[in-house]
Amino acid sequence: MAETGSTNDDLLAAAEEGAPDRAVLYADHQVAGRGRLDRTWTAPPGTNLLVSILFRVVPDDPSELTRRVGLAAVEAARVSAGVAATLKWPNDVLVGDDKLAGILAQRGPGGEVVVGLGLNVGWAPDGGARLGDDVAPADVLRSVLTAYDELPADIDRRYRSALSTLGRPVRVELAAGELVGRAVDVEPDGRLVVIDECAITHRVSVGDVVHLRPA
Repeated sequence: MAETGSTNDDLLAAAEEGAPDRAVLYADHQVAGRGRLDRTWTAPPGTNLLVSILFRVVPDDPSELTRRVGLAAVEAARVSAGVAATLKWPNDVLVGDDKLAGILAQRGPGGEVVVGLGLNVGWAPDGGARLGDDVAPADVLRSVLTAYDELPADIDRRYRSALSTLGRPVRVELAAGELVGRAVDVEPDGRLVVIDECAITHRVSVGDVVHLRPA
């Protein structure tokens, strides 16, 4: 597809019309792409990977799909461009501390889940990371899909290993305020475990994480 508003929106609509499990929608350009908290996600046409995947087979913990796509994106960055990427909880892909990709999952009315991935290939905004000029978005997509298929049934250990948030001081922006502490673990259901400055343990299901510099 040359241009669309949002691949997630289009694939959710296609799901209602019977699109099959693991249907993939890839666009050269999105004019209404977005990330978490309705942040906009834009890039010049043809430069980046803008894709959504439909999952009709949904695990008991639907957020596992987001973690799986994140792990696949990390592996695709390595295979297609030799770039060592990591994950930032809950759904960003980083190179160092710079954002390479964002992931947004949405649930449809029939229980299906669409996971969208926006990955900087040939272009990145200020402060962002990209794979490089000699990498084609379509090749990265093939690497993502291959890496996804090769993930093991249990991804807990691999996800924990890829998560650069662990062991770092963080600020977690929550709906009711913020939490400052050290990220020490992630639960099998994806909750981030943070020990605050008073040594109280918190398990966070939803929040925006900022990696802080060590004091």
